[in-house]
Amino acid sequence: MDLTKTIFETISTRSFSSIWYWIILAVAWSSASHYVMGVPYDMIQRARRHGGEALEDMEDLVRINVNRAIYIIEVSGVFMLGFLGFILTMLATMAVWYRYEFAQAVLLIALPMTLVGLLSLRLAYRLAREEPRAEELFRPLVRHRFWTQVIGMISIFVTAMYGMYRNLVMGFPIF
Repeated sequence: MDLTKTIFETISTRSFSSIWYWIILAVAWSSASHYVMGVPYDMIQRARRHGGEALEDMEDLVRINVNRAIYIIEVSGVFMLGFLGFILTMLATMAVWYRYEFAQAVLLIALPMTLVGLLSLRLAYRLAREEPRAEELFRPLVRHRFWTQVIGMISIFVTAMYGMYRNLVMGFPIF
């Protein structure tokens, strides 16, 4: 087998037949479910088990990330919403109307990630309003992680089904 052919088969320019796309998809959802409001999930578990300084650190990190998210939205929320709407509309148009595979692949990551981002903003405003402490803070964070994982599982399933369909219908690239 030729080395060049092997390299081009490994690094395909087609999204759904490329191992790199699936690695990016896995890393994106793994990161999204590991960080809850910017707090690593292992830190939440440690704070729940041990309390004390670990709990204070978690509370501080949640407070910092909540205040940061709210500040960013209040300062540039309208601009960000317009830009996000433009990007998602552009991706959806290229993916559905023009059937551009790369746009389809990116849309299948970006759309559910946008939903997770909106859930995170909703949680940030709720935490800022209620200001929960210690034990009251675990429940909303764990629930947010659960729903992020549900969205991630559905997204990965839909992406895998569509990717397999696309590869079967369009075929694999021949070099």
